[in-house]
Formats: sequence, structure tokens, C-alpha cells
Amino acid sequence: MTLCDIGNTTVDLFSEGVRSKLDVHDFNPDTLSGAVYYVSVNLAFNEKIRDYRNWYDVREFIDWDKYYSTMGIDRIMVCEAVFDGVIVDAGSAITVDVMDVGVYQGGFISLGLRSAQEAYARLSPALDVSFNFEVDLTIMAQNTPDALTVGFLAPLIEKIEGLGKPLYLTGGDARLLSRFFTEARVEEDLIFSGMKKLIEKGSKC
Repeated sequence: MTLCDIGNTTVDLFSEGVRSKLDVHDFNPDTLSGAVYYVSVNLAFNEKIRDYRNWYDVREFIDWDKYYSTMGIDRIMVCEAVFDGVIVDAGSAITVDVMDVGVYQGGFISLGLRSAQEAYARLSPALDVSFNFEVDLTIMAQNTPDALTVGFLAPLIEKIEGLGKPLYLTGGDARLLSRFFTEARVEEDLIFSGMKKLIEKGSKC
């Protein structure tokens, strides 16, 4: 069985504990002969695999009453992976979602780290600097990189910690953010854990 997360630019594959990423334009679905379970935001790719009998859309296993109708499929998958806790997916955007004993409680979306830095740079050339991920968020900054880092991250970290549940970090910037939490689990394959749980539930129905 192969799990597949299809984005607009990449195809993220997970099979037998091994994860690999390919350019979506170079990927040939014919190379996967066994059962492939996928989630996708790429409408063109969805059309491409529509007649493939060995590809199964994991959306069909979701209990949509648990979530709001416009919620992203990747957010739903990571929520399905966690029974009780706060899930922070740090990618192009930072999404924060809360699960309480299997029930989705809601969440919020922030700019991702790179997007935030680019937004500051558009405001002024003087703000075109990199965040300092070694900064102490509890003290007032004495230079521009620290000031931007504290201004962006301190309220976000405080809000997340205030949710008072076990914390799971995933996404490309998960390890960077983990520096600011004393107790957090970095789960880089969390989306695939959620897919597996849904598939197992679906197979028992």
C-alpha cells in the first residue's frame, strides 16, 4: 500500500516507512501498481488519475460532519492522526487545530515563517531580514531581526501554549518552531498517520 499527498507542485509518497517527494509534472501514476490511497488539492492531477482502478481517494472515508466545509484536506488528515492534542502544521501557512478526545474543536491560520518574513520585507527594505530562531521571546528586542521575530512569534507561541493540550508539530518548519516549546512532539509524517487511521476505520465499516 502506498499513501500519496498530492499538492500543486509536488507528489509526496509514503510506502513501507519510506517517504519521497517528486515534482508533480514529472510523476507518472503508472509507476505505482499496488493500492494507492491519496489526498489531493490538484484538480488537474485528479482528472489524470480518475480512471485508475488502484487509486483510492481518502476523502471518501472522512466523516465531514466533524469539520467545517472549507477546511483543507491536509488539516483534516493531521487532525485524524491525533485523538487529543494541538496540531501545529508549519508550512507555507501555519495552521493550528485542536482535537479533544476525538472531537474537532476548531483552529486558526497564521502566515508561515517564510511568508511572514516576505510580508515584512514588502513593508520596508529595512525589514528585509531573517528571523533569529535563537532569540529569547520573553525579553524586549535590541535589534531589527530580533524585534521582528519576537513580534511575530511571541503572540503565536503564547496562544498555542495557552490551549493547554499535548502539542504535535508537523510540516517543513516544525523543527524550527520546536525550539520555542519545552514539550512538543515533532511528527513529520503526521499526515500519513491520519490517512492510515482513516483507511483502517473505513475497512472495518
